[in-house]
Amino acid sequence: MNRHDIIDRIGREYLTSNIEAGEYSYVQEAGSKTKLEKAIGHSVNHFKLDIRFEFEEVVVLVETKPNFAKKDEAQLRDYLDLEYALHKGKKCIGILANTTNNKIKVWKSYIDDEHVLSEESVLERMLHYAKLFSINKQNDKEKVLKNTYDLNELLHKMDIDENKRSQFVGTTLLYIKDMVRKAGATEIDDELVEKLNAVWEMMDDKAIRGGIEGVLNNLLDDSENKTKKIALLQKNVLNDQKVKKLTTANWIKVLDTILLDIYRYIDADSSEGQDILNLFFIAFNKYTGKADKNQAFTPDHITDFMCRITDVDRTKVVMDITCGSGSFLVQAMVKELADCHRGKTEDEAFKLMKEVKEKHIFGIEVEEKAYGLATTNMLIHGDGNSNIKFASCFDCRKFIQDAAPDIVLMNPPYNAKPIGIPDKYKKGWGNAKDGKEDPTKGMVFIHFLSDVIKEMNEKKEKDGLQRKTVKLAVLLPVSAAIGTSSIVTMEKTAMLEDNTLEAVFTLPAEIFYPGAAVSACCMVFTLGKPHINVDGTVNETFFGYYKEDGFKKKKNIGRVEQFNGDGTSKWKEIENQWISLFRNKKVVDGLSATAEVDGNDEWLCEAYMRTDYSALSEEDFQQTVNNYLSYLMKEGMIYEA
Repeated sequence: MNRHDIIDRIGREYLTSNIEAGEYSYVQEAGSKTKLEKAIGHSVNHFKLDIRFEFEEVVVLVETKPNFAKKDEAQLRDYLDLEYALHKGKKCIGILANTTNNKIKVWKSYIDDEHVLSEESVLERMLHYAKLFSINKQNDKEKVLKNTYDLNELLHKMDIDENKRSQFVGTTLLYIKDMVRKAGATEIDDELVEKLNAVWEMMDDKAIRGGIEGVLNNLLDDSENKTKKIALLQKNVLNDQKVKKLTTANWIKVLDTILLDIYRYIDADSSEGQDILNLFFIAFNKYTGKADKNQAFTPDHITDFMCRITDVDRTKVVMDITCGSGSFLVQAMVKELADCHRGKTEDEAFKLMKEVKEKHIFGIEVEEKAYGLATTNMLIHGDGNSNIKFASCFDCRKFIQDAAPDIVLMNPPYNAKPIGIPDKYKKGWGNAKDGKEDPTKGMVFIHFLSDVIKEMNEKKEKDGLQRKTVKLAVLLPVSAAIGTSSIVTMEKTAMLEDNTLEAVFTLPAEIFYPGAAVSACCMVFTLGKPHINVDGTVNETFFGYYKEDGFKKKKNIGRVEQFNGDGTSKWKEIENQWISLFRNKKVVDGLSATAEVDGNDEWLCEAYMRTDYSALSEEDFQQTVNNYLSYLMKEGMIYEA
């Protein structure tokens, strides 16, 4: 980008130059080189900056090069030091910009690796750079997780029911965000807390609840089924008898805790902050779901993995037909919103983000409490709730087809009551159709989805339109992959008639801890593409034995991410390996395999992979022998002498 275009992009009205050719000389500004060196405290070599912009207290320094390199950062750092020496109190953005292409590198406040803004890949307007200093919030995942546990304990002491806490906290957080915005705060500090507390102290508890309802009412404008969502909010939170017993003092304690211990450590305008916000909400769901061992809240890192293997980006329509609290939809929306910034200016990204929120995220949920959680969850992350439908997915055939999803991510109920499943799908179930639990272990939900996509494609073909394939990643119990019952085998066979089984991943044990105790796998299908090719051949399915994800169980918290000695995430390394093996269909002993399968076969890596004997140790052998001896003694086959 040439100099003229750079100035026009950032804003010619903010350009400050004091010498010929539009450059900015710090010698000229200081009065002489001697005065400049006195101000900085040492001799100077670089003092003619290419382009300088200023708006109020924010300054943008741009140094241009044909193709900048690492060594050029030292020159930009010199200019930044001179800026701070001559203009006390200024807030600075430093930019290296190429003149031969559009490549830039941006820093905030200091020119070093810690302060580089990696997400800033496109030159922006001056007001965009000013906004980078508008509120002082630092992402801190560790603090948020610790404080989430403490917040849960506080609500326990205030006698707020476990099953109400997640939505209570979510709606309260939305109220706090609105109050901070109205206060025009630039940072969350004691001054802001005093200002907000002064407002709340003049309100009674009824007025505070009314304030929360008012914020939600405004946020839900133009949302489908707004009346139902507000009614659920009132029923599940604001009109709850224990919530109504909270005094003004109780409310201030809760509001201050969320503001200072949670919201202060989440920069929701960044993709990292969105991830932490999601982690916070999921953590609360875990705390509140402990009493129901059938609840299976999908862990955040698994939703991330499933988004990546299905290639979620800003161009895709994503759906979850059993969305629960909305974990998959939030993760997909966060990924799409982050992708909106790739190679785009702020204005361009804003238009793409609006498109994502309004037209790319669709969900269905039949359970009332989960539906309320999904709505709140989406609002916390910046809307996207307008296409969440309160219904059974079996009644939403047209809704699914109208959405025309590119990707479906889901974790269907494994123990749904057969009474809620259409009779069409219960043929061949025998007495199980009148039982208490779905004998297909959740596969009936993806069978229904397959039929909906098939019907959609038949209509497209009739209308002379191109058929559509849909990528599906679904979590199911391993028993669905093994297929020990004739009903499950029947479902597996039916799925392969119109769809391709691309992959199955065996996931870590107790993946849903502390919720459901079921062992799970992730199946990946291409819906709308038969498993058997036109020429009669069958593509191999990839199988991953992905049992180690770098997480450890921790009492009362769940499975906790572990880190290497250098502070890097063990999970991130493992996830990249998992994805690389899958994308390249690479076979590694002890980790992966490929095989041609049909509905009668076992769909787990354990049936096809080779053991990696090089990884076995003497301790492994001894442990196996000990376990076997323990089993023999337990079964009474041998006796201790």
